[in-house]
This record gives sequence, C-alpha cells and structure tokens, in this order.
Amino acid sequence: MGKVVFDVQYQTTLAFLISYYFYCTGLSAGSFMISTLSYGFGMTKYKPASKMGVVAAVLLLLLAPQFLLMQVGWPIKSVWNHFVYFNPVSAMSYGAFLLMLYPVNSIIYGVFMFKGNMKMTKIFGLIGIPMALAVHGYTGWILALGVARDYWNTGLMPIVFLFSAMVSGISMMILLIMIRDRFFTKEKVINKDLVVSLAKILGWLLVVDLFLVFCDYSVLLYSKLEGKEVAHFMMFGKMSFFFVIVENLIGKIIPMIIVMVPKTRNSYFWLVVAALMNMVGILAMRIVTVYGGQVLPLM
Repeated sequence: MGKVVFDVQYQTTLAFLISYYFYCTGLSAGSFMISTLSYGFGMTKYKPASKMGVVAAVLLLLLAPQFLLMQVGWPIKSVWNHFVYFNPVSAMSYGAFLLMLYPVNSIIYGVFMFKGNMKMTKIFGLIGIPMALAVHGYTGWILALGVARDYWNTGLMPIVFLFSAMVSGISMMILLIMIRDRFFTKEKVINKDLVVSLAKILGWLLVVDLFLVFCDYSVLLYSKLEGKEVAHFMMFGKMSFFFVIVENLIGKIIPMIIVMVPKTRNSYFWLVVAALMNMVGILAMRIVTVYGGQVLPLM
C-alpha cells in the first residue's frame, strides 16, 4: 500500500522553556547535595561550600518554576488544579507537591545553618537529600512515561537526569567558590583543596554519566524502527552537532579528561574551563533530550 501524505506541519509540544526548567532544577539539586556533605555527613572539608550551596539551591528553585509556569500558559489555574484534582498515578501531581515542599525544606535547612544550629541543620539536610533526588528524578520520570517516544521511554531517563544534575551542580559550585574566594574574601585566596576535591568527584560522575549514555544509545541502535531512527537522528542527523559535539565532547569528555589529569586539575584556569564546558554541555543535554526527543513525527 502507498502512503497518504497530508500537508500538516508537525509541531513539538515541549521546547526550550521546559529545558531551562529541567536545567535549573538540576543545578539546584546538585548544589544542595554538595551543601549536605559537611552538615549531613560530617565531611568537614566541604563546609566552606555548604552555605553557598544552600543559597544557590534555593535561588535556583525559585527561578526554575517560572519557566514551567510560562510553558503551561495558565500558571495559576495549572498550579491550583494539581492540588485540587490530585491524581495518585500522575508524576506531575507528585511533582507539584515536591516543588512546594523541597524549597520550604531548603529554606528551613539554610536558616538553621546560618544560625549555627547543627542538630536541626543535619536533620533538615538529611530530609532534603531524598527530596532533592526526587525533584530532579521526577523530571526524568515524566519523560520516561512518554511511551510513544522511544527516546524518552526508558528506565534510565530518571537516572541520567540525576547524574547530569550532580555534575552540573558540582561544576557550578566550583565556579562560585572560586569567584567568592578570589573576589569576596579578605584573603583573596582560593580554597584549592576544596575545588580540587570537587573536581575529583566531578570526574568520576562524568565517567558514570558517559556510561549511561553509552547504555542508552547501544540499546536504541538495536531496538525497533522508531528507536533506531531517533538514535541515528541524534548521532548523525540534524541534532548530531548538539548531541555529539556540544553535549558529549565539549560538555563531558573534555571536562572529564581535564579533571582526571592531575596537572590540569590543579590549574585554576583549566578548572574554570572544565566547569564552564560541562555546564554548557548539560544545558545542551536538556535541550537535546526535551526538544530532540520529540522532533521526529510519530510513526
């Protein structure tokens, strides 16, 4: 049988606003995790990053929902409906509550931290860790439940989102710590032990992140027709520059090499380069995943 072609333009439902929303929630989750290393787990060498981490997490959490509300078009009605018409099998319903509870917990955690109440700081820090994981994990979960989209419909999607959140959050924290120490302290001296330690963590998380990408695409290339089509589209088609070059080469592979090699890891210049490249790469990853995952028409 021949195919009937209709002159109907194909449209993507989700675009850049949702990508920015995912990106900001990821940065927030990553910076919050860094802030809990000292007060939650007793790793005192990360204490100089704790206050900055929770402040960054809260500010990003206030910014992130703005992109989401702009996307839905009816912000007040959309928020209200999630609470009034709660759906126990909807990821978005749970996400609405998480987006309310997580910032509140983060603010309380930060207040106790700045007041010096270590007991309460630890309690709310440990409460916030699963919330941080859930807030960003659910964004990947939402896409994974899009069963019609082979690129999204994988159990790896929430895990990929979590690891990309952690690497981008650490990169942001490295930059913020270096800026603060260099320009906003009396000593004007960067805490080298802290930033190098964060860089080591970043390197190994990038290894895991790249392994997850390999697993995802190796399965897509051997899956059904739709999966093969989207994998080829990402790797060799119109999205290849953003996926192969920006997201993975510039955003992951080169930064991983920089932070894994002791000589470059101990250079402030190369650490800044690696952190910036990684943050750009993860932003590209959000756009590639959200926009690129729905560009091909459903078959």
